[in-house]
Amino acid sequence: MPAHIEDYALLGNCRSAALVSSDGSLDWLCLPRFDAPAVFAALLGNEENGRWRLAPSDPVTERTRRYLDDTLVLETVWVTASGKARVLDFMPLGDENAVVRIVEGLSGQTTFEMDLVMRFDYGRSVPWVERLDPLTLSAVAGPDRLILSSTVAPHARDHHTVARMRVGEGERHVFSLRHHPSHLAVPAEQDVDACLKATVDQWQAFAAKCPDVGPYTALVRRSLLVLKAMTYAPTGGIVAAVTTSLPERVGGERNWDYRFCWLRDATMTLLAFMNLGYFEEAQAWREWLLRSVAGNPEQMQIMYGLAGERDLQEYTLPWLAGYEHSQPVRVGNAAAAQTQLDIYGELADAMSQAIRGGLPRHPRSAAISRVIMPYLESIWREPDEGIWEVRGGRQHFVHSKVMAWVAFDRAAGLAETTEEDRERGLHYRQVADQIHREVCEQGLDAQGQHFVQAYGSCEMDASLLHIALTGFLPAHDPRFLRTLAQIEKRLLHNGLLLRYDTDSCTDGLTAGEGTFLVCSFWLADVYVLLGRQAEAHALYQRLTELCNDVGLLAEQYDPVGKRMLGNFPQAFSHIGIINTALNLHRAQCPARVRASA
Repeated sequence: MPAHIEDYALLGNCRSAALVSSDGSLDWLCLPRFDAPAVFAALLGNEENGRWRLAPSDPVTERTRRYLDDTLVLETVWVTASGKARVLDFMPLGDENAVVRIVEGLSGQTTFEMDLVMRFDYGRSVPWVERLDPLTLSAVAGPDRLILSSTVAPHARDHHTVARMRVGEGERHVFSLRHHPSHLAVPAEQDVDACLKATVDQWQAFAAKCPDVGPYTALVRRSLLVLKAMTYAPTGGIVAAVTTSLPERVGGERNWDYRFCWLRDATMTLLAFMNLGYFEEAQAWREWLLRSVAGNPEQMQIMYGLAGERDLQEYTLPWLAGYEHSQPVRVGNAAAAQTQLDIYGELADAMSQAIRGGLPRHPRSAAISRVIMPYLESIWREPDEGIWEVRGGRQHFVHSKVMAWVAFDRAAGLAETTEEDRERGLHYRQVADQIHREVCEQGLDAQGQHFVQAYGSCEMDASLLHIALTGFLPAHDPRFLRTLAQIEKRLLHNGLLLRYDTDSCTDGLTAGEGTFLVCSFWLADVYVLLGRQAEAHALYQRLTELCNDVGLLAEQYDPVGKRMLGNFPQAFSHIGIINTALNLHRAQCPARVRASA
């Protein structure tokens, strides 16, 4: 049985990522990329689906863990009756995919056991293991090879690779697991100490660029490190999470693959990077964005692969039992084929915010705009699946229409100075005004008091907070204030927001899920816009207290069961930590700047 989601820590090298539990079991690792088949898949099954456990065999009396200052190098300190030792876990930064685990004795003597279960293809394929020398093993299955190098001779036991060692004060044992294509020669092993030093230096150099954010600085730095770790370095694409199929309701079917790059993350991600001075990362993300959306506007997708791949077909893995028996386990994401109008607004807003934030105009952005805007003008009146990617049929979602307005509003603001561009900008403004009128007429409830989830609906939706956050209406507009009151009344549960009520909304899936954390960050941002500073601070503190012991947040939280839900760690949640901190700390609140765009 895997650990609770909040018991995991993240290791990463900006190409892939691993999750290691507080009991020393590395239960998730995809190689050579975030979206590759897992070589450790115990997270979604059991230990026979692949895992790597390194922990004391003696009874543990105390266990603590932390990241070494401003890094993703994880230190776990173990105390037993006979001694004290620590394990350092990290993925070296660089071109090679590897996980390194170092055991160091601190006092007395401690006995450790290593149990390595190597499996390929999401835990289905048992590799052929052979010994290259007394301290090195090779495991091959099809195109993949894992090389285990250690200072302790391992041996085989029931398709497991195991070792046992006694570690005294000042003693040290090293385990390195490297991934390579099986058809290539085994490369020379790297110097572990040099890799550790270089990795620490690089993470700390990245974190050191973060400016002071008052009392939120440590939280912001940790979230920046998470976003950096979730960036695929060769292309600049940022995955929504490093996992697939962690459930939004334990035992339920709301289990999705988040190892892809969503367009709707673009604006918030750019704001997070640019407002903290990380222009290199912001520019890499924008470059990825513009490469990915290039082409026929009718074929523009809501999400893409790490390098902009478009084929994200969804299928299930029936041999995996699922996290706490939450099935199905999915790979790929069928929502990639959905129509979601809000992505056009996100794209236009991202381009606008990039220029306002100091990035130079991209030479391709104007040309892309000239192709995309006429297409959006032809489809904005149509229903879509909306921001939450419902699978129960298309509707005229109010958030989708608001974001279509954002697209034309921002495009009008970006119109350049030639006569042709001025005329195009005036036309965009006319279309924006047309959308605005329609939403204000058809997007309200039957009494015309507040906005609702979709035309003709009586349901509420947390995405309606973007009416104020995008500047569609001022935050103090009576219609928005009544909408906010309804959101607080109907979606605020135990101090956190549901995205919508799955018990009453038809979304094509079984009802029930946790509170969607980014929605509560949006609510805090709205409170800032309204001058409700004390409420914003209180909500932000409530949210950040949900972080686990190493500062990580999942997609959702169950306030009744008091546990995290959904894929982990979630980029959207950590973007919320950063942007809301900036809104609370800075006099020139980024949310207010965006709303006035």
